[in-house]
Amino acid sequence: MLDNDIKIGFIGLGNVGSKLSGSLIRNGFDVTVRDLNPDLVTEFVARGAKAASSPKELAQNVDVIVTCLPSPAACSQVMEAEDGIIAGLTKGKVWLEMSTTDADELRRIAAKVSETGAMPVDCPVSGGCHRADTGNISIFAGCDREAFDRVLPLLTTMGRRVVHTGPLGSASVLKVMTNYLATAHLVALSEALTTMKMAGMDMNVTYEAIKASSGNSFVHETESQVILNGSRDISFTMDLVSKDIGLFYDIAKAHNVPLELAPLLCDIFEDGQKRFGPRELSPNIIRRYEEPCNTKVLGVGFPPEMVDDEPEERGYEVVVNGRQDY
Repeated sequence: MLDNDIKIGFIGLGNVGSKLSGSLIRNGFDVTVRDLNPDLVTEFVARGAKAASSPKELAQNVDVIVTCLPSPAACSQVMEAEDGIIAGLTKGKVWLEMSTTDADELRRIAAKVSETGAMPVDCPVSGGCHRADTGNISIFAGCDREAFDRVLPLLTTMGRRVVHTGPLGSASVLKVMTNYLATAHLVALSEALTTMKMAGMDMNVTYEAIKASSGNSFVHETESQVILNGSRDISFTMDLVSKDIGLFYDIAKAHNVPLELAPLLCDIFEDGQKRFGPRELSPNIIRRYEEPCNTKVLGVGFPPEMVDDEPEERGYEVVVNGRQDY
């Protein structure tokens, strides 16, 4: 079992990684960080973390290595470079992959991790940066039961609801599915909100009507608020949406599932990137509907960014009825 004496290395201090590593520091863990942005590293050192000069050095000096990176290619580079994580792994260490990544690529790298005697765990997160910031985000974990039990205390520090999804790779498959669903909800909400605006509906009333109805969703309760504020800031960008829904569509094609909505969503976000740029905030996909209508979909009194109003609490494993033992 893990305790606060465990040494943790965290690579990737972006929108999500900074929040997850922040929860570890806040809860008294010994954390060493690494990021290509030196300003982020300096900030975390000021908060009590240590810094590593390379992924290899980081892996050599800690017990658990966490990666939270923007793409499978970025993870492969960090793991497999000459001075990468794998070069610093030895028996007994644990690698937690918390990126949203391709399951096949994860399994390929995990095999190399296992060859060193270290233990790989597939554990992406879901629920938004605001919940990652308070340790209340959800975490999926794909690994055998022994590995899951070993890292559960660490996962319940970074997250509230922890789901053991099954074998290695299963968490990544489920994660891209949830991001696909969130994208579908976002596009549907963009169409619905713009239509209500053009129909003369009060946008604050529209928000509450959706929230109180069968049309409600997690995406509505979060992203609709920053859409109606006008900031559209959910700390996620169009290129990342395209990556995630593309990964989901690849899974469907690999299993010969004749999808209709997924390719349309891929086209919508490809068009969004061409129009507004790949680093445009993802809720601004609504601009594809606002601009032809010469309107701006705004409400009154909505926040510019989401803040988790739930108190930070120790997480727990979500019990799955009827599941197999992995």
